[in-house]
Amino acid sequence: MTTENSEPQPAPLPDELEQLHHALSEVKAQAAENYDKFLRAAADLENYRKRAFRDRDEAVRAARESVINALLPALDNLERALDHSEAGTSLHDGLLQVHKQFQRVLADFGLTEIIAHPGDAFDTATHEAISHIESAEYPEGTIVEQLNSAYKLGDRLLRPARVVVSKGQPA
Repeated sequence: MTTENSEPQPAPLPDELEQLHHALSEVKAQAAENYDKFLRAAADLENYRKRAFRDRDEAVRAARESVINALLPALDNLERALDHSEAGTSLHDGLLQVHKQFQRVLADFGLTEIIAHPGDAFDTATHEAISHIESAEYPEGTIVEQLNSAYKLGDRLLRPARVVVSKGQPA
């Protein structure tokens, strides 16, 4: 379209047209390269986010395990005090209340107690044999006595039950 004040544009020369096509193809290649870089950067960012969430969750889990592992000996000592206090006394009742509160708080954090009963089969996945004794009452490889409970946090075993295992009948 021409106006009175403008002059018509001359048609591009073949060399000039070839240069424009070449420049256009370079710009398209650069745009494709930049788009590929963008996609890679977006994928890297998404992977970083996932890794950061995983790392944060692992740090929280490790901190929770560490604190609970530090508290388990205190819980064991509280249970020993309960075992050695006279039932029905105010001391025993007080210890029992503290023990229940301690267990509730730990359960709120996902801790589960696993109790080994006499006569249960010894399982290396959840039990640790502290000693072996001969027993006429229990067959070989069964638990005679539990010294400490096992504890799991979620599906992870924090501490195996410490038990006494039967060797079987006396010789």
